[in-house]
Amino acid sequence: MSKTVLKNKKAFIITGPTSGIGRLTALELAKYGTVVLMGRDLKKLEQMQRLIKEKGQDAVPVVCDLSDIISVRRAAAAIISLDIPITGLLNNAGIMQMRATRSAQDWDTTFATNHLGPFALTEELIPYLPDGANIAFVASGVEDPGRKPANAAGFRGGRFISVEAGARGEWEPGGSKMPGADAYATSKQCILAAALALSRETPRLHINAIEPGFIPNTGLGRDANGFLRFIGNYLLPLVAPYIKYWSTPKRAARLETAVLTSESGKTGIYYDEKGLPMLGSMLVQDPKFQELVVAETRTLLSRV
Repeated sequence: MSKTVLKNKKAFIITGPTSGIGRLTALELAKYGTVVLMGRDLKKLEQMQRLIKEKGQDAVPVVCDLSDIISVRRAAAAIISLDIPITGLLNNAGIMQMRATRSAQDWDTTFATNHLGPFALTEELIPYLPDGANIAFVASGVEDPGRKPANAAGFRGGRFISVEAGARGEWEPGGSKMPGADAYATSKQCILAAALALSRETPRLHINAIEPGFIPNTGLGRDANGFLRFIGNYLLPLVAPYIKYWSTPKRAARLETAVLTSESGKTGIYYDEKGLPMLGSMLVQDPKFQELVVAETRTLLSRV
């Protein structure tokens, strides 16, 4: 696909487009314009590109490891060099590791992938986005310690100490006993806070966040044991449509697509699984906390 053709179409960036909600969302977004597919595995990205092209639509693969800030900046530069009209950025990718690992910058991989990487990518691309463009961050209600469904699932909310502590993999004591839960909840708490702060900082863009609902068969628990993966992939999805706060990949994909292609002009909204405005935790609702997260994140990223 030539640059000339791509420049004549709307374009949408999506991270994590090769599996789960991201895969279905990428296929939906392709109906509205060119999709820039960002992920770690070039072969999987190219498979998605072929699938989209078979439908008569357009896609461009861009390799990016969100846990590696150098990779994020290189990917952003590659997208900018395409010189195409980006009208939407969907920070969809996310992980929840049962066993903590370290990123290229020796940061906690969950925190880097879910917060630091998406923040860095957004900051790199904001100057090149046209007025009115949509940016959406996929957050999670598990960041709220007062959210009953999250508590029932074993989460105890975000355990924020500081952004630097999060990068080191350190969380406020007394959290969840479930492996990886504190890292995941805190990373989602930080990116939600950042999204709300950025929406005020950059009023020419429409910046929102999405809670897609609890979806048992996503790739978040990809390193869980085989029995838990079987339950999550084949049994729980059967009852998901009938339980409050639960959803399915198809519903979530439609929601993410709707937010990213919206022409409503709404910004600073946190959408629930039904597409209705919701509130985050009391901490996330505090503008001072939102601004603190942004300031500390910028300080940390500036050292790379």
